[in-house]
Amino acid sequence: MSPVPLDADGHLYVFAYGSLIWRPGFTHLGQEPATLRGFHRRFCLWSRHYRGTPEMPGLVLGLDRGGSCRGVAFRVAGADAPEVLDYLEARENLNGDKVYDRRLLTLRLGTARLVRGIAYVADRAHPAYCRPCEASTAETIARGRGEAGLNRDYLTNTASQLASLGLRDPGLERLVRLVMASPG
Repeated sequence: MSPVPLDADGHLYVFAYGSLIWRPGFTHLGQEPATLRGFHRRFCLWSRHYRGTPEMPGLVLGLDRGGSCRGVAFRVAGADAPEVLDYLEARENLNGDKVYDRRLLTLRLGTARLVRGIAYVADRAHPAYCRPCEASTAETIARGRGEAGLNRDYLTNTASQLASLGLRDPGLERLVRLVMASPG
């Protein structure tokens, strides 16, 4: 068993960039805006469960190489960290299908403080990894539906939560406009 990745302050920090922002599903002590450098938010993983089906996959967000990503850092008590890590592993890598790599990375909190936190990064070697063009991404999201609901709801919930926190993502905002204009 690997050691629990706590920051020097004794807390686990979890970087959220998609649905974890608006539906974390785990106990935490607080949250604040955070920036992760070296990765950007992108619809780069086929979803055959949560936002699509095997016959008609949807797309979900992943952290992909390059750039930076603004999101939310959840602060978790060290005592709760093992349970939260187990929950996140089961949620992010459904049925043990490792589409995401959990990494310990440096996060810059909204206060400018640097902490070590975990983030789930898309595994570029996994068959679910993809890089569709923006038009194909919008078409896929417009028609996608899975066990967790409409793919377009995943997009719009993420974009609206980011906006409510004052965290603009022009690429997501443009994608929302394209999806909403699509007949889907």
